[in-house]
Amino acid sequence: MAEASHLAPLLQPMLFLGAAVLAVPLAKRLGLGSVLGYIAGGIVIGPSGLGLFADDPARLSGIAELGVVLLLFIIGLELNLGRLWALRRDIFGLGTAQVLGCGLVLALLPWAAGETFRASLVAGLGLALSSTALVMPLLEERGELETPHGRTAFAILLLQDLAIVPLLALVAFLSPRAVAAAHPAWVSVALGVGAVAVVVLAGRYLLNPFFALLARSGAREIMTAAALLVVLGAAAVMALAGLSMAMGAFLAGLLLAESNYRHELEADIEPFRGLLLGLFFLTVGMGLDLRLVLAQAPLLLLGTLLLVGLKALATHLLARGFGHKPATALRNALLLSQAGEFGFVLYATAVAAGVMRPELASLLVAMVVLSMAVTPPLLRLGPVILQRCGRPMPAEEDFSDARGDVLLVGFGRFGQLVSQVLLRQGCSLTLLDNDVHRIQEAARFGARVHYGDGTRLEVLRAAGAGRARLILVCTDRREATDRIVGVVQEAFPGTPCLARAYDRVHALALMRQGVERPVRETVESALLLGREALLALGLPREEAEAVEQQVRQRDRDRLAAAQALGGLQATPEPLTPPRPRRAPGGAPEEVPAGAD
Repeated sequence: MAEASHLAPLLQPMLFLGAAVLAVPLAKRLGLGSVLGYIAGGIVIGPSGLGLFADDPARLSGIAELGVVLLLFIIGLELNLGRLWALRRDIFGLGTAQVLGCGLVLALLPWAAGETFRASLVAGLGLALSSTALVMPLLEERGELETPHGRTAFAILLLQDLAIVPLLALVAFLSPRAVAAAHPAWVSVALGVGAVAVVVLAGRYLLNPFFALLARSGAREIMTAAALLVVLGAAAVMALAGLSMAMGAFLAGLLLAESNYRHELEADIEPFRGLLLGLFFLTVGMGLDLRLVLAQAPLLLLGTLLLVGLKALATHLLARGFGHKPATALRNALLLSQAGEFGFVLYATAVAAGVMRPELASLLVAMVVLSMAVTPPLLRLGPVILQRCGRPMPAEEDFSDARGDVLLVGFGRFGQLVSQVLLRQGCSLTLLDNDVHRIQEAARFGARVHYGDGTRLEVLRAAGAGRARLILVCTDRREATDRIVGVVQEAFPGTPCLARAYDRVHALALMRQGVERPVRETVESALLLGREALLALGLPREEAEAVEQQVRQRDRDRLAAAQALGGLQATPEPLTPPRPRRAPGGAPEEVPAGAD
Protein backbone atom coordinates (compact mmCIF):
# COMPACT_ATOMS: atom_id res chain seq x y z
CA MET A 1 0.00 0.00 0.00
CA ALA A 2 2.85 2.36 0.82
CA GLU A 3 4.37 1.72 -2.58
CA ALA A 4 1.00 2.43 -4.24
CA SER A 5 0.69 5.77 -2.43
CA HIS A 6 4.16 6.74 -3.60
CA LEU A 7 3.19 5.91 -7.19
CA ALA A 8 -0.05 7.93 -7.09
CA PRO A 9 1.54 11.28 -8.14
CA LEU A 10 3.08 9.54 -11.17
CA LEU A 11 -0.08 7.78 -12.26
CA GLN A 12 -1.88 10.74 -13.86
CA PRO A 13 1.09 11.87 -15.99
CA MET A 14 1.70 8.26 -17.05
CA LEU A 15 -1.93 7.83 -18.11
CA PHE A 16 -1.89 11.10 -20.05
CA LEU A 17 1.35 10.23 -21.81
CA GLY A 18 0.20 6.67 -22.50
CA ALA A 19 -3.08 7.89 -24.02
CA ALA A 20 -1.20 10.36 -26.23
CA VAL A 21 1.46 7.85 -27.29
CA LEU A 22 -1.15 5.31 -28.34
CA ALA A 23 -3.90 7.51 -29.76
CA VAL A 24 -1.97 10.15 -31.72
CA PRO A 25 0.15 7.84 -33.95
CA LEU A 26 -2.94 5.71 -34.63
CA ALA A 27 -5.00 8.77 -35.61
CA LYS A 28 -2.23 10.10 -37.85
CA ARG A 29 -1.85 6.70 -39.49
CA LEU A 30 -5.58 6.81 -40.29
CA GLY A 31 -5.10 10.31 -41.75
CA LEU A 32 -7.17 12.03 -39.03
CA GLY A 33 -4.45 14.29 -37.59
CA SER A 34 -2.90 14.54 -34.13
CA VAL A 35 -5.60 16.81 -32.67
CA LEU A 36 -8.33 14.25 -33.25
CA GLY A 37 -6.04 11.61 -31.74
CA TYR A 38 -5.66 13.65 -28.53
CA ILE A 39 -9.43 14.17 -28.29
CA ALA A 40 -10.10 10.46 -28.84
CA GLY A 41 -7.50 9.55 -26.19
CA GLY A 42 -9.18 11.91 -23.73
CA ILE A 43 -12.58 10.31 -24.36
CA VAL A 44 -11.16 6.84 -23.71
CA ILE A 45 -9.49 7.67 -20.38
CA GLY A 46 -12.11 10.21 -19.26
CA PRO A 47 -15.25 9.80 -17.12
CA SER A 48 -17.32 8.76 -20.16
CA GLY A 49 -14.79 6.09 -21.17
CA LEU A 50 -12.71 3.95 -18.86
CA GLY A 51 -13.14 6.40 -15.98
CA LEU A 52 -9.46 6.34 -15.05
CA PHE A 53 -9.66 9.78 -13.42
CA ALA A 54 -11.65 10.55 -10.33
CA ASP A 55 -10.91 14.27 -10.81
CA ASP A 56 -13.21 16.51 -12.75
CA PRO A 57 -11.49 17.28 -16.10
CA ALA A 58 -12.26 20.96 -15.53
CA ARG A 59 -9.68 20.94 -12.72
CA LEU A 60 -7.01 20.03 -15.24
CA SER A 61 -8.10 22.62 -17.82
CA GLY A 62 -6.23 25.45 -16.06
CA ILE A 63 -2.90 23.71 -16.66
CA ALA A 64 -3.98 22.58 -20.12
CA GLU A 65 -4.86 26.12 -21.19
CA LEU A 66 -1.19 27.04 -20.76
CA GLY A 67 -0.75 25.26 -24.09
CA VAL A 68 -2.95 27.90 -25.74
CA VAL A 69 -0.98 30.63 -23.94
CA LEU A 70 2.36 29.27 -25.20
CA LEU A 71 0.90 28.87 -28.70
CA LEU A 72 -0.04 32.58 -28.78
CA PHE A 73 3.45 33.50 -27.53
CA ILE A 74 5.10 31.61 -30.41
CA ILE A 75 2.65 33.18 -32.89
CA GLY A 76 3.70 36.60 -31.58
CA LEU A 77 7.38 35.67 -31.94
CA GLU A 78 6.83 34.84 -35.60
CA LEU A 79 5.19 38.20 -36.28
CA ASN A 80 6.29 41.78 -35.99
CA LEU A 81 4.42 45.07 -35.82
CA GLY A 82 4.92 45.63 -39.56
CA ARG A 83 3.33 42.31 -40.49
CA LEU A 84 0.54 42.88 -37.97
CA TRP A 85 -0.19 46.27 -39.53
CA ALA A 86 -0.22 44.67 -42.97
CA LEU A 87 -2.96 42.30 -41.75
CA ARG A 88 -5.09 45.08 -40.23
CA ARG A 89 -7.81 44.83 -42.88
CA ASP A 90 -8.32 41.11 -42.29
CA ILE A 91 -8.03 41.45 -38.50
CA PHE A 92 -10.40 44.33 -37.86
CA GLY A 93 -12.48 44.15 -41.04
CA LEU A 94 -12.95 40.52 -41.99
CA GLY A 95 -12.45 39.27 -38.40
CA THR A 96 -15.14 41.56 -36.97
CA ALA A 97 -17.52 40.77 -39.81
CA GLN A 98 -16.96 37.04 -39.31
CA VAL A 99 -17.70 37.13 -35.56
CA LEU A 100 -20.81 39.30 -35.91
CA GLY A 101 -22.10 37.69 -39.13
CA CYS A 102 -21.63 34.08 -38.00
CA GLY A 103 -22.81 34.91 -34.48
CA LEU A 104 -26.11 36.39 -35.63
CA VAL A 105 -26.75 33.57 -38.11
CA LEU A 106 -25.99 30.85 -35.54
CA ALA A 107 -28.09 32.61 -32.87
CA LEU A 108 -31.14 31.80 -34.98
CA LEU A 109 -30.75 28.06 -34.24
CA PRO A 110 -31.41 28.11 -30.45
CA TRP A 111 -33.91 30.96 -30.86
CA ALA A 112 -35.90 28.85 -33.34
CA ALA A 113 -35.77 25.99 -30.80
CA GLY A 114 -37.53 28.18 -28.21
CA GLU A 115 -34.61 29.60 -26.22
CA THR A 116 -34.67 33.19 -24.96
CA PHE A 117 -33.18 36.01 -27.00
CA ARG A 118 -30.37 36.54 -24.47
CA ALA A 119 -29.37 32.87 -24.35
CA SER A 120 -29.60 32.57 -28.15
CA LEU A 121 -27.39 35.64 -28.70
CA VAL A 122 -24.68 34.40 -26.33
CA ALA A 123 -24.91 30.90 -27.81
CA GLY A 124 -24.53 32.20 -31.38
CA LEU A 125 -21.62 34.51 -30.61
CA GLY A 126 -19.86 31.73 -28.70
CA LEU A 127 -20.24 29.33 -31.62
CA ALA A 128 -18.86 32.03 -33.96
CA LEU A 129 -15.47 31.81 -32.21
CA SER A 130 -13.19 29.23 -33.82
CA SER A 131 -10.40 27.25 -32.14
CA THR A 132 -6.97 28.89 -32.22
CA ALA A 133 -5.58 25.85 -30.40
CA LEU A 134 -6.86 23.58 -33.19
CA VAL A 135 -6.38 25.65 -36.35
CA MET A 136 -2.86 26.98 -35.78
CA PRO A 137 -1.27 23.55 -35.11
CA LEU A 138 -3.14 22.16 -38.13
CA LEU A 139 -1.72 24.93 -40.32
CA GLU A 140 1.75 24.36 -38.86
CA GLU A 141 1.49 20.60 -39.34
CA ARG A 142 0.52 21.11 -43.00
CA GLY A 143 3.17 23.82 -43.61
CA GLU A 144 0.52 26.44 -44.46
CA LEU A 145 1.15 29.19 -41.89
CA GLU A 146 2.59 31.57 -44.49
CA THR A 147 0.12 30.78 -47.27
CA PRO A 148 -2.60 33.34 -48.11
CA HIS A 149 -5.28 31.29 -46.36
CA GLY A 150 -2.97 30.69 -43.39
CA ARG A 151 -2.37 34.42 -42.90
CA THR A 152 -6.08 35.19 -43.30
CA ALA A 153 -7.10 32.48 -40.83
CA PHE A 154 -4.58 33.81 -38.31
CA ALA A 155 -5.95 37.36 -38.68
CA ILE A 156 -9.53 36.19 -38.02
CA LEU A 157 -8.46 34.04 -35.06
CA LEU A 158 -6.57 36.97 -33.54
CA LEU A 159 -9.69 39.15 -33.67
CA GLN A 160 -11.71 36.31 -32.13
CA ASP A 161 -9.23 36.04 -29.25
CA LEU A 162 -9.63 39.78 -28.69
CA ALA A 163 -13.42 39.47 -28.86
CA ILE A 164 -13.72 37.23 -25.80
CA VAL A 165 -13.30 40.27 -23.50
CA PRO A 166 -16.29 42.27 -24.87
CA LEU A 167 -18.33 39.05 -25.09
CA LEU A 168 -17.81 38.37 -21.39
CA ALA A 169 -18.84 41.97 -20.72
CA LEU A 170 -21.96 41.38 -22.83
CA VAL A 171 -22.89 38.38 -20.66
CA ALA A 172 -22.63 40.55 -17.54
CA PHE A 173 -24.80 43.21 -19.22
CA LEU A 174 -27.48 40.66 -20.19
CA SER A 175 -27.50 39.00 -16.76
CA PRO A 176 -30.87 39.28 -14.94
CA ARG A 177 -29.08 38.96 -11.62
CA ALA A 178 -27.95 42.07 -9.82
CA VAL A 179 -24.26 41.37 -9.38
CA ALA A 180 -22.21 43.99 -7.61
CA ALA A 181 -19.28 44.96 -9.81
CA ALA A 182 -15.88 44.62 -8.20
CA HIS A 183 -14.83 47.94 -9.76
CA PRO A 184 -16.56 50.82 -11.53
CA ALA A 185 -16.41 50.59 -15.33
CA TRP A 186 -13.75 53.29 -15.63
CA VAL A 187 -11.52 51.43 -13.16
CA SER A 188 -11.83 48.20 -15.20
CA VAL A 189 -10.88 50.08 -18.38
CA ALA A 190 -7.93 51.73 -16.62
CA LEU A 191 -6.74 48.36 -15.30
CA GLY A 192 -6.87 46.89 -18.81
CA VAL A 193 -4.97 49.80 -20.36
CA GLY A 194 -2.46 49.71 -17.51
CA ALA A 195 -1.85 45.98 -17.93
CA VAL A 196 -1.23 46.39 -21.67
CA ALA A 197 1.12 49.32 -20.94
CA VAL A 198 3.10 47.26 -18.39
CA VAL A 199 3.57 44.38 -20.82
CA VAL A 200 4.51 46.70 -23.71
CA LEU A 201 6.98 48.80 -21.71
CA ALA A 202 8.60 45.74 -20.12
CA GLY A 203 8.91 44.08 -23.52
CA ARG A 204 10.30 47.21 -25.12
CA TYR A 205 12.92 48.19 -22.53
CA LEU A 206 13.63 45.25 -20.19
CA LEU A 207 13.46 41.93 -22.03
CA ASN A 208 16.39 42.32 -24.44
CA PRO A 209 18.85 43.42 -21.71
CA PHE A 210 17.44 40.67 -19.47
CA PHE A 211 18.07 37.91 -22.03
CA ALA A 212 21.48 39.39 -22.94
CA LEU A 213 22.51 39.16 -19.30
CA LEU A 214 21.32 35.56 -19.01
CA ALA A 215 22.96 34.56 -22.31
CA ARG A 216 26.37 35.56 -20.92
CA SER A 217 25.97 32.92 -18.21
CA GLY A 218 26.04 30.18 -20.85
CA ALA A 219 23.41 28.13 -18.98
CA ARG A 220 20.85 27.01 -21.55
CA GLU A 221 18.37 25.80 -18.92
CA ILE A 222 18.27 29.31 -17.42
CA MET A 223 17.28 30.74 -20.80
CA THR A 224 14.46 28.18 -20.97
CA ALA A 225 13.30 29.07 -17.46
CA ALA A 226 13.45 32.78 -18.32
CA ALA A 227 11.39 32.26 -21.47
CA LEU A 228 8.67 30.45 -19.49
CA LEU A 229 8.82 33.16 -16.81
CA VAL A 230 8.26 35.90 -19.39
CA VAL A 231 5.29 34.08 -20.94
CA LEU A 232 3.62 33.27 -17.63
CA GLY A 233 4.36 36.73 -16.23
CA ALA A 234 2.76 38.49 -19.19
CA ALA A 235 -0.24 36.15 -19.00
CA ALA A 236 -0.60 36.77 -15.25
CA VAL A 237 -0.51 40.57 -15.63
CA MET A 238 -3.30 40.46 -18.22
CA ALA A 239 -5.34 37.99 -16.15
CA LEU A 240 -5.12 40.23 -13.06
CA ALA A 241 -6.62 43.04 -15.14
CA GLY A 242 -9.47 40.79 -16.30
CA LEU A 243 -8.11 40.34 -19.81
CA SER A 244 -7.14 37.22 -21.76
CA MET A 245 -3.97 35.41 -20.62
CA ALA A 246 -3.37 34.34 -24.21
CA MET A 247 -3.32 37.98 -25.35
CA GLY A 248 -0.68 38.82 -22.75
CA ALA A 249 1.52 36.02 -24.08
CA PHE A 250 0.87 37.17 -27.65
CA LEU A 251 1.94 40.74 -26.79
CA ALA A 252 5.13 39.46 -25.13
CA GLY A 253 5.97 37.38 -28.21
CA LEU A 254 5.20 40.28 -30.54
CA LEU A 255 7.54 42.59 -28.63
CA LEU A 256 10.33 39.98 -28.79
CA ALA A 257 9.82 39.32 -32.52
CA GLU A 258 12.67 41.71 -33.43
CA SER A 259 14.95 40.40 -30.69
CA ASN A 260 18.24 38.64 -31.42
CA TYR A 261 17.02 35.83 -29.14
CA ARG A 262 13.78 35.15 -31.04
CA HIS A 263 14.76 31.79 -32.52
CA GLU A 264 16.40 30.64 -29.28
CA LEU A 265 13.23 31.45 -27.33
CA GLU A 266 11.06 29.71 -29.91
CA ALA A 267 13.19 26.56 -29.70
CA ASP A 268 13.06 26.62 -25.87
CA ILE A 269 9.27 27.06 -25.69
CA GLU A 270 8.35 24.62 -28.48
CA PRO A 271 8.47 21.34 -26.45
CA PHE A 272 6.33 22.79 -23.64
CA ARG A 273 3.87 24.25 -26.13
CA GLY A 274 3.42 20.91 -27.88
CA LEU A 275 2.94 18.89 -24.69
CA LEU A 276 0.54 21.37 -23.08
CA LEU A 277 -1.51 21.71 -26.25
CA GLY A 278 -1.78 17.94 -26.29
CA LEU A 279 -2.94 18.04 -22.66
CA PHE A 280 -5.50 20.69 -23.61
CA PHE A 281 -7.06 18.48 -26.27
CA LEU A 282 -6.96 15.47 -23.95
CA THR A 283 -9.03 17.44 -21.40
CA VAL A 284 -11.41 18.48 -24.20
CA GLY A 285 -12.01 14.80 -24.94
CA MET A 286 -12.34 13.99 -21.22
CA GLY A 287 -14.96 16.71 -20.85
CA LEU A 288 -17.22 15.20 -23.50
CA ASP A 289 -20.27 13.56 -21.85
CA LEU A 290 -20.93 10.48 -23.98
CA ARG A 291 -24.21 9.79 -22.17
CA LEU A 292 -25.49 13.21 -23.20
CA VAL A 293 -24.22 12.68 -26.74
CA LEU A 294 -26.00 9.32 -27.00
CA ALA A 295 -29.20 10.61 -25.40
CA GLN A 296 -29.35 13.66 -27.65
CA ALA A 297 -27.59 12.12 -30.65
CA PRO A 298 -30.08 13.23 -33.38
CA LEU A 299 -30.23 16.79 -32.03
CA LEU A 300 -26.45 17.05 -31.58
CA LEU A 301 -25.76 15.59 -35.01
CA LEU A 302 -28.18 17.99 -36.67
CA GLY A 303 -26.85 20.93 -34.64
CA THR A 304 -23.22 20.13 -35.44
CA LEU A 305 -23.97 19.77 -39.16
CA LEU A 306 -25.85 23.08 -39.17
CA LEU A 307 -23.07 24.77 -37.16
CA VAL A 308 -20.30 23.60 -39.49
CA GLY A 309 -22.31 24.19 -42.68
CA LEU A 310 -23.67 27.65 -41.83
CA LYS A 311 -20.37 28.85 -40.40
CA ALA A 312 -18.39 27.61 -43.41
CA LEU A 313 -20.84 29.23 -45.83
CA ALA A 314 -20.87 32.56 -43.98
CA THR A 315 -17.07 32.64 -43.65
CA HIS A 316 -16.63 31.82 -47.34
CA LEU A 317 -19.03 34.57 -48.46
CA LEU A 318 -17.43 37.14 -46.14
CA ALA A 319 -13.90 36.26 -47.32
CA ARG A 320 -15.02 36.62 -50.94
CA GLY A 321 -16.66 39.94 -50.06
CA PHE A 322 -13.34 41.18 -48.68
CA GLY A 323 -11.60 40.37 -51.97
CA HIS A 324 -9.98 37.00 -51.23
CA LYS A 325 -9.61 34.45 -54.02
CA PRO A 326 -12.06 31.51 -54.15
CA ALA A 327 -9.42 28.96 -53.09
CA THR A 328 -8.37 31.11 -50.09
CA ALA A 329 -12.00 31.69 -49.09
CA LEU A 330 -12.82 27.97 -49.33
CA ARG A 331 -9.84 26.89 -47.24
CA ASN A 332 -10.65 29.51 -44.59
CA ALA A 333 -14.28 28.38 -44.55
CA LEU A 334 -13.23 24.79 -43.82
CA LEU A 335 -10.52 25.77 -41.33
CA LEU A 336 -12.78 28.02 -39.25
CA SER A 337 -15.99 26.00 -39.46
CA GLN A 338 -15.68 24.61 -35.91
CA ALA A 339 -16.44 26.32 -32.60
CA GLY A 340 -13.56 27.01 -30.22
CA GLU A 341 -12.21 26.65 -26.73
CA PHE A 342 -13.33 30.12 -25.63
CA GLY A 343 -16.90 28.85 -25.95
CA PHE A 344 -16.30 26.74 -22.82
CA VAL A 345 -15.43 29.89 -20.85
CA LEU A 346 -18.28 31.94 -22.30
CA TYR A 347 -21.00 29.33 -21.63
CA ALA A 348 -19.80 28.65 -18.07
CA THR A 349 -19.95 32.40 -17.39
CA ALA A 350 -23.41 32.64 -18.98
CA VAL A 351 -24.76 29.84 -16.74
CA ALA A 352 -23.29 31.48 -13.62
CA ALA A 353 -24.87 34.81 -14.63
CA GLY A 354 -28.30 33.26 -15.22
CA VAL A 355 -28.29 34.08 -18.93
CA MET A 356 -28.34 30.45 -20.09
CA ARG A 357 -29.80 27.18 -18.80
CA PRO A 358 -27.22 24.56 -17.73
CA GLU A 359 -28.84 22.00 -20.07
CA LEU A 360 -28.36 24.29 -23.07
CA ALA A 361 -24.76 24.99 -22.05
CA SER A 362 -24.02 21.25 -21.87
CA LEU A 363 -25.44 20.71 -25.36
CA LEU A 364 -23.43 23.62 -26.72
CA VAL A 365 -20.20 22.33 -25.15
CA ALA A 366 -20.82 18.93 -26.74
CA MET A 367 -21.41 20.64 -30.11
CA VAL A 368 -18.14 22.56 -29.72
CA VAL A 369 -16.20 19.35 -29.09
CA LEU A 370 -17.90 17.49 -31.95
CA SER A 371 -17.25 20.37 -34.37
CA MET A 372 -13.57 20.40 -33.35
CA ALA A 373 -13.41 16.64 -33.88
CA VAL A 374 -14.79 16.80 -37.44
CA THR A 375 -12.48 19.61 -38.60
CA PRO A 376 -9.34 17.55 -39.46
CA PRO A 377 -11.22 15.10 -41.74
CA LEU A 378 -13.28 17.99 -43.14
CA LEU A 379 -10.10 19.72 -44.33
CA ARG A 380 -9.48 16.77 -46.66
CA LEU A 381 -12.48 17.96 -48.71
CA GLY A 382 -10.65 21.17 -49.69
CA PRO A 383 -8.32 19.64 -52.32
CA VAL A 384 -11.19 17.49 -53.64
CA ILE A 385 -13.46 20.52 -54.12
CA LEU A 386 -10.65 22.54 -55.71
CA GLN A 387 -9.85 19.66 -58.08
CA ARG A 388 -13.53 19.36 -59.07
CA CYS A 389 -13.52 23.11 -59.77
CA GLY A 390 -10.48 22.73 -62.04
CA ARG A 391 -8.01 24.30 -59.61
CA PRO A 392 -4.58 22.78 -58.88
CA MET A 393 -4.00 20.45 -55.97
CA PRO A 394 -1.70 21.82 -53.27
CA ALA A 395 1.91 20.80 -53.67
CA GLU A 396 3.73 18.55 -51.23
CA GLU A 397 7.09 19.25 -49.61
CA ASP A 398 9.69 16.76 -50.89
CA PHE A 399 13.41 17.48 -50.52
CA SER A 400 14.70 13.96 -51.13
CA ASP A 401 16.65 15.11 -54.21
CA ALA A 402 17.76 18.52 -52.90
CA ARG A 403 21.53 18.25 -53.38
CA GLY A 404 22.53 21.59 -54.96
CA ASP A 405 25.60 23.56 -53.94
CA VAL A 406 23.54 26.76 -54.22
CA LEU A 407 20.13 27.16 -52.56
CA LEU A 408 17.96 29.70 -54.41
CA VAL A 409 14.77 30.79 -52.60
CA GLY A 410 12.15 32.43 -54.82
CA PHE A 411 11.82 31.31 -58.43
CA GLY A 412 9.99 34.30 -59.88
CA ARG A 413 11.15 36.46 -62.79
CA PHE A 414 14.20 37.64 -60.85
CA GLY A 415 15.16 34.20 -59.56
CA GLN A 416 14.76 32.58 -62.99
CA LEU A 417 17.29 34.94 -64.58
CA VAL A 418 19.74 34.45 -61.70
CA SER A 419 19.45 30.68 -62.07
CA GLN A 420 20.20 30.87 -65.81
CA VAL A 421 23.52 32.62 -65.08
CA LEU A 422 24.52 29.98 -62.54
CA LEU A 423 23.37 27.00 -64.62
CA ARG A 424 25.29 28.36 -67.60
CA GLN A 425 28.44 28.10 -65.47
CA GLY A 426 27.58 24.52 -64.43
CA CYS A 427 26.53 25.24 -60.85
CA SER A 428 24.17 22.74 -59.18
CA LEU A 429 21.05 24.45 -57.78
CA THR A 430 18.28 23.64 -55.33
CA LEU A 431 15.30 25.82 -56.25
CA LEU A 432 12.67 26.61 -53.60
CA ASP A 433 9.31 28.36 -53.99
CA ASN A 434 5.83 28.19 -52.43
CA ASP A 435 3.79 29.20 -55.50
CA VAL A 436 2.10 26.06 -56.87
CA HIS A 437 1.34 27.62 -60.27
CA ARG A 438 4.98 28.68 -60.68
CA ILE A 439 6.24 25.22 -59.73
CA GLN A 440 3.92 23.54 -62.24
CA GLU A 441 4.86 26.01 -64.98
CA ALA A 442 8.58 25.41 -64.32
CA ALA A 443 8.02 21.64 -64.50
CA ARG A 444 6.67 22.03 -68.05
CA PHE A 445 10.11 23.30 -69.08
CA GLY A 446 12.01 20.61 -67.18
CA ALA A 447 12.94 22.67 -64.11
CA ARG A 448 12.69 20.96 -60.72
CA VAL A 449 11.43 23.50 -58.18
CA HIS A 450 10.84 22.25 -54.63
CA TYR A 451 7.70 23.35 -52.82
CA GLY A 452 8.34 24.92 -49.43
CA ASP A 453 8.11 28.06 -47.31
CA GLY A 454 11.59 29.57 -47.11
CA THR A 455 10.74 31.53 -43.94
CA ARG A 456 10.67 28.24 -41.97
CA LEU A 457 13.97 27.05 -40.53
CA GLU A 458 13.06 23.36 -40.87
CA VAL A 459 12.27 23.85 -44.58
CA LEU A 460 15.62 25.53 -45.21
CA ARG A 461 17.41 22.74 -43.37
CA ALA A 462 15.54 20.07 -45.35
CA ALA A 463 16.38 21.91 -48.59
CA GLY A 464 20.10 21.71 -47.77
CA ALA A 465 20.86 25.18 -46.40
CA GLY A 466 23.28 23.63 -43.89
CA ARG A 467 25.50 22.13 -46.59
CA ALA A 468 25.04 24.75 -49.36
CA ARG A 469 28.02 26.87 -50.42
CA LEU A 470 25.78 29.87 -51.09
CA ILE A 471 22.19 30.93 -50.32
CA LEU A 472 20.39 33.32 -52.68
CA VAL A 473 17.19 35.02 -51.49
CA CYS A 474 15.27 36.15 -54.59
CA THR A 475 11.76 36.52 -53.14
CA ASP A 476 9.71 39.48 -54.32
CA ARG A 477 8.01 40.39 -51.03
CA ARG A 478 10.13 42.51 -48.72
CA GLU A 479 8.65 40.95 -45.55
CA ALA A 480 9.44 37.42 -46.75
CA THR A 481 12.99 38.41 -47.73
CA ASP A 482 13.63 39.96 -44.31
CA ARG A 483 12.39 36.84 -42.49
CA ILE A 484 14.41 34.44 -44.65
CA VAL A 485 17.58 36.50 -44.28
CA GLY A 486 17.04 36.68 -40.50
CA VAL A 487 16.69 32.91 -40.23
CA VAL A 488 19.69 32.26 -42.51
CA GLN A 489 21.98 34.71 -40.68
CA GLU A 490 21.13 33.17 -37.31
CA ALA A 491 20.98 29.46 -38.22
CA PHE A 492 23.67 29.35 -40.95
CA PRO A 493 26.08 32.20 -40.11
CA GLY A 494 28.99 30.59 -41.98
CA THR A 495 27.14 30.36 -45.32
CA PRO A 496 27.37 33.39 -47.65
CA CYS A 497 23.96 34.93 -48.31
CA LEU A 498 23.04 37.28 -51.16
CA ALA A 499 19.61 38.86 -51.33
CA ARG A 500 17.34 40.78 -53.67
CA ALA A 501 16.38 44.18 -52.25
CA TYR A 502 13.19 46.02 -53.13
CA ASP A 503 14.68 49.54 -52.98
CA ARG A 504 17.40 51.59 -51.31
CA VAL A 505 15.69 51.59 -47.90
CA HIS A 506 15.32 47.82 -48.05
CA ALA A 507 18.95 47.42 -49.16
CA LEU A 508 20.13 49.38 -46.11
CA ALA A 509 17.93 47.25 -43.86
CA LEU A 510 19.43 44.06 -45.32
CA MET A 511 22.94 45.44 -44.86
CA ARG A 512 22.13 46.01 -41.18
CA GLN A 513 21.08 42.33 -41.03
CA GLY A 514 24.51 41.29 -42.31
CA VAL A 515 23.95 40.97 -46.09
CA GLU A 516 27.08 42.51 -47.58
CA ARG A 517 25.97 43.21 -51.15
CA PRO A 518 22.16 43.32 -51.54
CA VAL A 519 21.09 43.80 -55.16
CA ARG A 520 18.27 46.27 -55.77
CA GLU A 521 15.88 44.83 -58.28
CA THR A 522 15.48 47.95 -60.48
CA VAL A 523 18.97 49.50 -60.48
CA GLU A 524 20.66 47.63 -63.34
CA SER A 525 17.63 47.72 -65.63
CA ALA A 526 17.17 51.47 -64.98
CA LEU A 527 20.85 52.22 -65.66
CA LEU A 528 20.73 50.15 -68.84
CA LEU A 529 17.63 51.99 -70.03
CA GLY A 530 19.31 55.32 -69.23
CA ARG A 531 22.35 54.31 -71.31
CA GLU A 532 20.12 53.29 -74.24
CA ALA A 533 18.31 56.62 -73.93
CA LEU A 534 21.60 58.51 -74.29
CA LEU A 535 22.48 56.41 -77.34
CA ALA A 536 19.08 57.13 -78.86
CA LEU A 537 19.73 60.84 -78.32
CA GLY A 538 22.93 60.60 -80.36
CA LEU A 539 25.65 60.34 -77.71
CA PRO A 540 28.68 58.17 -78.66
CA ARG A 541 28.63 54.72 -77.03
CA GLU A 542 31.88 55.29 -75.10
CA GLU A 543 30.55 58.48 -73.56
CA ALA A 544 27.16 56.93 -72.75
CA GLU A 545 28.84 53.99 -71.01
CA ALA A 546 31.11 56.38 -69.09
CA VAL A 547 28.05 58.30 -67.84
CA GLU A 548 26.43 55.01 -66.83
CA GLN A 549 29.50 54.01 -64.81
CA GLN A 550 29.68 57.44 -63.14
CA VAL A 551 26.05 57.21 -62.03
CA ARG A 552 26.54 53.62 -60.81
CA GLN A 553 29.64 54.53 -58.80
CA ARG A 554 28.01 57.64 -57.33
CA ASP A 555 25.03 55.55 -56.28
CA ARG A 556 27.32 53.00 -54.60
CA ASP A 557 29.15 55.78 -52.76
CA ARG A 558 25.91 57.26 -51.46
CA LEU A 559 24.69 53.83 -50.35
CA ALA A 560 27.97 53.27 -48.46
CA ALA A 561 27.67 56.73 -46.86
CA ALA A 562 24.09 56.01 -45.78
CA GLN A 563 25.22 52.69 -44.28
CA ALA A 564 27.97 54.48 -42.36
CA LEU A 565 25.32 56.84 -40.93
CA GLY A 566 23.30 53.88 -39.71
CA GLY A 567 20.88 53.94 -42.62
CA LEU A 568 19.49 57.34 -41.65
CA GLN A 569 20.06 58.80 -45.09
CA ALA A 570 17.88 56.32 -46.94
CA THR A 571 16.97 58.61 -49.83
CA PRO A 572 19.89 60.40 -51.46
CA GLU A 573 20.07 64.05 -52.34
CA PRO A 574 19.49 64.99 -56.00
CA LEU A 575 22.32 63.44 -57.98
CA THR A 576 24.28 66.12 -59.87
CA PRO A 577 27.19 65.47 -62.21
CA PRO A 578 30.65 66.59 -61.13
CA ARG A 579 30.65 69.12 -63.98
CA PRO A 580 27.85 70.84 -65.92
CA ARG A 581 26.71 68.82 -68.92
CA ARG A 582 24.22 69.63 -71.62
CA ALA A 583 22.12 66.95 -73.18
CA PRO A 584 21.86 66.76 -76.96
CA GLY A 585 19.50 69.54 -77.97
CA GLY A 586 20.99 72.12 -75.62
CA ALA A 587 18.72 71.73 -72.53
CA PRO A 588 20.52 71.79 -69.16
CA GLU A 589 20.72 68.32 -67.60
CA GLU A 590 18.98 67.63 -64.27
CA VAL A 591 19.23 64.18 -62.80
CA PRO A 592 17.07 63.75 -59.70
CA ALA A 593 17.55 60.47 -57.89
CA GLY A 594 14.98 58.89 -55.61
CA ALA A 595 15.10 55.73 -53.58
CA ASP A 596 14.88 53.70 -56.82
